[in-house]
Amino acid sequence: MLEGPRVSQSELAKRFGVSQPQICRIIKNKERILSEWHRNGDPERKRKREGKDTALEAALLRWVEGARAAHLPLSGPLLQLKAKHLAQALGQPDPEPSGGWLARFGARHNLTFKKPPAEKGDAEQPTAEHWAGAVLPGLLRSYTPSEIYACGESGVLLPAGSPGERLTLLLCANADGSEKVPLRAVGESLRPRCLQGVNLEQMPWSYRAGSLASLTAPLFTEWLRELNEGMRRRGKSVLVLLAKHEAHPYLQLSNVRMVFIPPATSLAQPLDHGIASDLKGHYRCRLLRWLSVERGVEQPTLLDVLHMLAQAWGDVRPGLISSCFRAAGFSPSASSEAPVPGPLSREQLERRALMDGELGHEGERADGDGGTAEGEDGAEPPAAARPCPSEREVWGSLATLRRYLECRATSPDLFQAFYELEDAVHMVSAG
Repeated sequence: MLEGPRVSQSELAKRFGVSQPQICRIIKNKERILSEWHRNGDPERKRKREGKDTALEAALLRWVEGARAAHLPLSGPLLQLKAKHLAQALGQPDPEPSGGWLARFGARHNLTFKKPPAEKGDAEQPTAEHWAGAVLPGLLRSYTPSEIYACGESGVLLPAGSPGERLTLLLCANADGSEKVPLRAVGESLRPRCLQGVNLEQMPWSYRAGSLASLTAPLFTEWLRELNEGMRRRGKSVLVLLAKHEAHPYLQLSNVRMVFIPPATSLAQPLDHGIASDLKGHYRCRLLRWLSVERGVEQPTLLDVLHMLAQAWGDVRPGLISSCFRAAGFSPSASSEAPVPGPLSREQLERRALMDGELGHEGERADGDGGTAEGEDGAEPPAAARPCPSEREVWGSLATLRRYLECRATSPDLFQAFYELEDAVHMVSAG
C-alpha cells in the first residue's frame, strides 16, 4: 500500500484504526521493519518484542543459522544445552535458560523443532532380527575387515587441577585393527593455556571444546567430514558403524557410509567389548607412572593428558581390536577363526625390553674390547667423563624435547618415535 497511489497519513490512520503518528513512524522505519519481517518470516506477528538478554539471543541465533546452513538437526533440548553453554561463556549469573524462555525465543524468531523426515540412513536401521539375519551379513560381504570401522564415544576423568573434570573421546578403529583413527578429545575449556604455541595440526590427537565436555552434532559433523576427506585422498571407501544419537546426524558422503546399529539387538558396539576399557587401562597406568616419577610438577596438564591418551591408544593391540569385533558379531568368519591370544602384561613387556637392553650393553662391551689400549702411540688422552644425570634431569630433557616437537613437528609420526623413547627411559629407570 505504501508503494501504490499516494494516500495521506490521516486517511491511512482512519482506515486501520490507528493514530497518525504511528503511521508516520511506520513509514519512517519501513526498511528496517520489512528487513526484520523477512528475516523472521512470520506474517502473523504484529509486535516486535525483544528478549531480556539480547546478547545471548543474538549469539544463539547465529549458532542456529550456522547449524541450519550445515543441515544439522535441531531440537529443543539441544538448543537449551547450547543456550546454557553460551550463557556461561557470556558470564551470566544464572546460566540455566528455562523451557519458557526457549519457547519465547522460538516464537520471537519463528523457530520450530519438528521431527525431521525419515532419512536415507534411517532406512538402514531395521528391526534387530532383520538386522542380524539379513542386513549385517550383506554388509560383511560388501566390505573387507579393513574397510569396516566402528565409531563411538567414551569419557575419561582428568586429574585434579586440570581445566574441567572430564574429557569425551571419539574413538574409531577398523575390524582387523590395522588402523586406529587419531583420537578426537572434547573438553570444556575453549582455549586451554597449555595448548598455546602448540602446532595442533601436527599432533597425534586433536582437541575441541564442547558444552559440558560433550560431543555435539556440529563437532561430530566436522570430524566425520575430515574422515571422509582423508579416505577420499587415499581412494578408499569405508563403512562406519555407530549408534543412533542426536549428536550423530546422518550425512551422505562420498567415501564414508554411515550405518546405525539398532539399539535393541544382541550385537553391541565392538568398542564396548573391551577396546574402550583397554584404552582406559593403559591411560591409568601411564597416569600413575607420571605421578610416581618426580618430574618437578605437581599435576599433569591437559597437554600431558592428551599425550598420555595418544600413547594409550597406541598401546591397544590390533589383535585385541579384531577379537572385540568378532565378539560383537562383526566378522564374516567369527566361528572359524582361531582365538587371538590375550595381550601381554605390562611386566612381561618391560622384562623383554630390559633383556633386550642388557643384550645391547653386552654387545657394546664386546665391541669396545677391540679398541686402542690406553697409552699407545697416537692415542689422544681420554676426555673427562660426564657425570650420570639424575632422573629429574632426564625427565626434564624429555620434556624439553617434547615441547620442541610440539612447536616444530612436521608430522604426527614423529611423536610415535618420541613415545617409544620415553617408554624406554622409563623401563631403564624402573630397572
